[in-house]
Amino acid sequence: MATFLCGLGRLSFRRRRLVALLWVVLLVGTGVLAGRAPAPPPNDFSMPGTEAQQAYDLLEERFPQLHADGATARVVFRAEHGKVTDPEAKKAIGETVRALANDPQVARVTDPFTARSVSEDGTTAYAQVSYPVPASELEEASRTALRDTVEQAGSGELAVEVGGNAVNAVAGGHSSEAVGLAVAAVVLVITFGSLLAAGLPLLTAVLGVGIGGLAIRVLAEPLGLGSTTSGLATMIGLAVGIDYALFVVSRYRAELARGREREEAAAHAVGTAGSAVVFAGLTVVIALAGLCVVGIPLLTQMGLAAAGTVVIAVLIAVTLIPAVLGICGRRIGPARPRRRRRGAGRGSDAGRGKGADVGSDAGRGSDAGGAPSVGTGVRWARFVVRRPIAVLLGGVVLLGVVAVPAASLEMGLPGDESKTRSTTERRAYDLIAEGFGPGHNGPLTVVVQAADGGRAQAAAKSVGEQIRGRKDVAAVGQPRLSQSGDTAVMNVVPATSPAGEETAELVHALRDPVLASASDARVLVAGTTAMNVDVSQKLSDALIPYLALVVGLAFLLLIVVFRSLLVPLKAALGFLLSVLAGLGAVVAVFQWGWAAAVFGVAVPGPVMSVMPIFMVGVVFGLAMDYEVFLVTRMREAYVQGQSPSDSVVSGFEHSARVVTAAAVIMISVFAAFLGSDEQMLKTVGFGLAAAVLFDAFVVRMALVPAVLALLGRRAWQLPAWLDRLVPDLDVEGERLERAPREATAVSTVSGAGPDSVVETAGSGGSRPSGSSAIPPASS
Repeated sequence: MATFLCGLGRLSFRRRRLVALLWVVLLVGTGVLAGRAPAPPPNDFSMPGTEAQQAYDLLEERFPQLHADGATARVVFRAEHGKVTDPEAKKAIGETVRALANDPQVARVTDPFTARSVSEDGTTAYAQVSYPVPASELEEASRTALRDTVEQAGSGELAVEVGGNAVNAVAGGHSSEAVGLAVAAVVLVITFGSLLAAGLPLLTAVLGVGIGGLAIRVLAEPLGLGSTTSGLATMIGLAVGIDYALFVVSRYRAELARGREREEAAAHAVGTAGSAVVFAGLTVVIALAGLCVVGIPLLTQMGLAAAGTVVIAVLIAVTLIPAVLGICGRRIGPARPRRRRRGAGRGSDAGRGKGADVGSDAGRGSDAGGAPSVGTGVRWARFVVRRPIAVLLGGVVLLGVVAVPAASLEMGLPGDESKTRSTTERRAYDLIAEGFGPGHNGPLTVVVQAADGGRAQAAAKSVGEQIRGRKDVAAVGQPRLSQSGDTAVMNVVPATSPAGEETAELVHALRDPVLASASDARVLVAGTTAMNVDVSQKLSDALIPYLALVVGLAFLLLIVVFRSLLVPLKAALGFLLSVLAGLGAVVAVFQWGWAAAVFGVAVPGPVMSVMPIFMVGVVFGLAMDYEVFLVTRMREAYVQGQSPSDSVVSGFEHSARVVTAAAVIMISVFAAFLGSDEQMLKTVGFGLAAAVLFDAFVVRMALVPAVLALLGRRAWQLPAWLDRLVPDLDVEGERLERAPREATAVSTVSGAGPDSVVETAGSGGSRPSGSSAIPPASS
């Protein structure tokens, strides 16, 4: 692998202008095709296999006029003085209803007085607005007309608020990406100490995201990719694009500092750091593509689109980066020389073999550009190596304590109740709850289908009577028959709020087969609350298979990368600790309400259903990035002759600052979402930022070196039977270092006597004893 990528890097460096031109042509070509491509189709929010989706499909077939999957809005009127039935208030409400109906996209508007949607005390009423298209297809002009009508209707005597999925478009924009790029620029300048070197990862990352986003637009129509599919691809593409370019550029500057010519430095950087990039990218692709097992079309589309963007980022790192390095020439210089470590060459260095000089730090520069060898990372690594047990126990206890709240995780989908009180949606929600009861904010839709095509009227009446007898039901509406007469639909208002656990229990009770069998009919439950219950259950059921698939495939891949069983096992266990700690932090803040005001959480409640599985996919990919970047450098030092303890310190010396910079950039990108008004984006941003923080700075920077120090040489060994099965891909580039030594040995043999032969034969690249991972040098 390293030899192939080294050749690819050398070719890209030599043909740098052609390679750069090809990438520019690819960008322009996809841009032209994207400009001619039709608009992306609306997002597929269907949930195949759920009962709520079956109910919606039946409603769409039997009651097409209801537009069961269409956008809705609820306009709430509250009389500040008197009642809504007073002449002045009633007139204003009537005018507002007529104004709402004037929008050409509106299918139906209910009048509160004819629909009996007036509270018992007469102070509150609401009008239901229905649209024939889903919320994602609603024109912005219709949203604007809705908001303007509500604003104009309000007065000192009549408060008017609006809620529902028709009010606002799906949250989006590029403010968080802009904040992330700004932070990344600052971190990269500090890391490299050079504006040009810092700008290169940003430029190539934006190029990769641009190509990926345009390609998604081109493929949207033929592959049915929704309009928001590119959101995850943009976020992950920026993340890995900056990381991968950062790693290759850092290694290039380090090789320059060792005295290599620019072409050889670029080739060697791609052969070594590029190998780590390829396998890190594969782990991210596995994690994202694995979202297919969940069975939710939108997640599948987002995962595959993001995986494609990661592939582009990897290709850019191993082809375009060396080409641009060649174009920049001397404007990107070597890393600043490292000050000699105090006491270098003493202690454990004495135990190194003759090949130790190959992996020694003499003459090397910092990968990150200018970190002295006595920096914080090296001092920390030495501390961990001296006290591995204390660091290991401390890290595990810390993550375990943070993860405790995860045991109380409750999942749901956030609604208007999770918004801040400054929004009209939240005020409308509160007015409905005060005037009609909390259950009116999340009514259930019960569909009754008569058996064998019979009449559904009697069955619906029987079902309605049984439901009315329940204490957790506030009201049951009159059934409405389909034109065929075999299906009926009725509204059921729970006595509790949509996010309440009691409401979820009511959904399960209404789906009890006993209720259907007693009425000799098929009973289905739909509605937003029922769909939330189904989605939460579907995601919970898919979490374990998803974990098994992703972790299992990545474990096999890491065995090939590190030629070890214990290192991949450690990586997987560390990832699980990071995810659990991240989920624990999310539960503590967003569900329990700890420090809720600090993070802008208006109302603590259930965690978004998609959060756990989404966090597993994204964090796993980024965690394996950091694992591969950090540990491959440790293994590289080990196979080049350093002792296990020294290899840990060497790995930190050359990779810790790069991993730290990458982690700070990612945390900043994710934390930027905390500024959003949407609870969903706040949760995603906080959860991912917390998980990356724990993974990068506790797991990878503390637990990984502690475990490797305790394992010693056993960390890098494979059983003999497995060693014969696992291909040696030379990810750490040991063959790249061995080739010049063998050439030197041959040259010495041709011009010296037997004594010289013996002398050089022993220096052909010593292999650490006890490791079956490194094949003997071949002549």
